[in-house]
Amino acid sequence: MKGSIRSLLRGLSTVLIVAGLLLLADAAITLLWQEPVSAFMAQQDQNRLSGDLHKIEQTAPTTIQRNALSSLPSLDLRLAFLARSLNRETKDGGALGRIRIPKIGANFVLVKGTSTGDLEKGPGVYPQTPLPGVPGTTAIAGHRTTYLAPFRHIDELNKNDTIEVDMPYGRFTYAVEKRLIVDPNAIWVIHKVGHDRLVLSACHPLYSAAQRIIVMARLAHVDPRGPAAQGPESQTLVDKPPGLS
Repeated sequence: MKGSIRSLLRGLSTVLIVAGLLLLADAAITLLWQEPVSAFMAQQDQNRLSGDLHKIEQTAPTTIQRNALSSLPSLDLRLAFLARSLNRETKDGGALGRIRIPKIGANFVLVKGTSTGDLEKGPGVYPQTPLPGVPGTTAIAGHRTTYLAPFRHIDELNKNDTIEVDMPYGRFTYAVEKRLIVDPNAIWVIHKVGHDRLVLSACHPLYSAAQRIIVMARLAHVDPRGPAAQGPESQTLVDKPPGLS
């Protein structure tokens, strides 16, 4: 009887030790990289969204859209029309485009919306801001420690580092202007300014939601794609900010 109890206690001790080691390993991975369970879940969502985005990019405009586009004389107008159409047709949490940040190796499908469920799938475009192609400020939020941690290293971005946002209708290249820390209620960072810009937002510091880290970038270059490129203008260059080579 005593031997059985000892065996049971040894087995229980082994289970507890293994569980403790697994918890420590999970904590270490989270500190050094990101939370592994949510990362796995988000990767599945990103894979699915990547397929959805490919379908969107391969879908031809409707007859109504083609007629509307043919009446728009400039690239800027066509980009704005296609951006608004995409935003109107996409459900919350749906794929919109892709964000690439070469400096930190980020490459993620963008989703519409910034709710908890939206950001679990990938970086999300604030619903109160326009998509790239519509004049104004496009704001994107993302996690830093969970769900693939897409914005974990945006604190490493410096002036003139590039951020690319690929939309089905064009590639928008931005140059970083500045980085700052603000309170969570600092809504002014997404307000419209005198030029088209991109704002990235994430919790700060790591493992805390006490503040927000903000990266502001100015639109530097636009390469139209698909129906946006079908017109008298095939490319538009935006004035580069000072210091951008």
